[in-house]
Amino acid sequence: MFLIFVRTIILYIVIFVVVRCMGKKEIGQMQPFEFVISLMIADIASTPLTDTGIPIFFGIIPILGLLFSYMVLSICNMSSVVLRGIICGRPEVLINKGKIVEKALIKERITINELQERLRVKDVFSIEDVEYAILETNGELSITFKPGKRNLTPEDMGIESKYVGISYDLVIDGKVSYENLNKINKDYKWLKKEVNKFGFNPEEALLVIISGNGSFYCQKKEV
Repeated sequence: MFLIFVRTIILYIVIFVVVRCMGKKEIGQMQPFEFVISLMIADIASTPLTDTGIPIFFGIIPILGLLFSYMVLSICNMSSVVLRGIICGRPEVLINKGKIVEKALIKERITINELQERLRVKDVFSIEDVEYAILETNGELSITFKPGKRNLTPEDMGIESKYVGISYDLVIDGKVSYENLNKINKDYKWLKKEVNKFGFNPEEALLVIISGNGSFYCQKKEV
């Protein structure tokens, strides 16, 4: 039992490192070659876990080999448009100027019902509202509405929008983020002064956030 426990920990660490090297994509955002490698890693790792007679390196070496393959394919994917089309495929237009492209549906093996389901997932309940629907290489469906059906934007109404920028967490659970303070060119003295306006010190804060427009969100810890 102890041997299985140790092997599990070792394989977990190896797989964790490999997954971190593969980046931060979610399952739904993976390209086909990334998804296949993920499945293979899971399958390979399970073999030495269930059979202690198999040396653990018989699991680690193939996993590292898959990581190497991933790195090579990733470099090819980023360096060449031609190779990118071969490895990842190309986006497919399923609805073009409001008309369903039947050949594209047949090519991607998507039925009308599946197309409608994918649209409903995007909160689109009428194909008549769609100008373009594009099946991306990761399987996601991108939608552009017809001019009369899309939501109004400030630009449509002639209203100039203010730049919002990015928000920064300055304090989380009483711990000050000096890294984020440096990013906004501020120091602890300034932070303490601003948080004191809310009636407590930074170390007493559950969360302190400064938005891109300079406004603060502060909440004091209760426990």
